[in-house]
Amino acid sequence: MNRLNIFLLIVVLGCALSVVSATNQQRQIFIELQRAQSQERQLQQDYSQLQYQQSALSKTSRIEQLATNSLKMQPVTTGRTQYLTYDPATSKATDAPMPPPLPASAPPARGAKR
Repeated sequence: MNRLNIFLLIVVLGCALSVVSATNQQRQIFIELQRAQSQERQLQQDYSQLQYQQSALSKTSRIEQLATNSLKMQPVTTGRTQYLTYDPATSKATDAPMPPPLPASAPPARGAKR
């Protein structure tokens, strides 16, 4: 009977140690889960911030401001618009007349780039 009690005591101690070990593993895994969730929240915030910055940088008003300030561009006004016309009589053309334009369905000439 004494041996049976010692055997049962060893089994109970083994079960108790396995419960303590399992509880410790569960705590460590839970801590890792909390860290991963915290990192996920931080990455979501960073992503939201980057999306906001991208939308702010691509606004038309910002692009127009950069064009005005950095490139010294000015908006188009009717008073400053110049229209160019082609007058064949005043141009210095050679004696050879210009060839007529090809129809859209005609194949390109040899050596011509498309």
